[in-house]
Amino acid sequence: MICVRHALGALPSPKFVVVISSYAGGLLLSRHRDRQTWETQGGHIEPGEAPLEAARRELFEESGALAFDLVPLFDYAAGQEGEPLAAGVVFAARIGELGPLPPSEMAEVRLFDRLPKEMTYPDITPHLYAWAREMGAI
Repeated sequence: MICVRHALGALPSPKFVVVISSYAGGLLLSRHRDRQTWETQGGHIEPGEAPLEAARRELFEESGALAFDLVPLFDYAAGQEGEPLAAGVVFAARIGELGPLPPSEMAEVRLFDRLPKEMTYPDITPHLYAWAREMGAI
């Protein structure tokens, strides 16, 4: 798996958003109802949707975040070696208020003090977190 960081806005037509979320001094991760692993909030950018709009939507849908500050950090590209890489935008969210988890594919959210071993994207997420930390975003 390849994961490469790029300057914000450097990659044309990003397909995904990733939101690195902090809440109450911890790292907020979500668990998909069909998996036992943890992941950041995020997903596909819908047609006609800007990355910031997608990040806001995904953050609410996958965590129940009601009040938050959302800051774009950097672009990234990820995928299998020898195949076209998918482009995305990484955001940092500081959540001030959580509501109930809305009906979605997510089963639960949980606070962590560091990334757990049981990650949905273990070859991508640690890189994104490390880069966000380097930038002082988390």
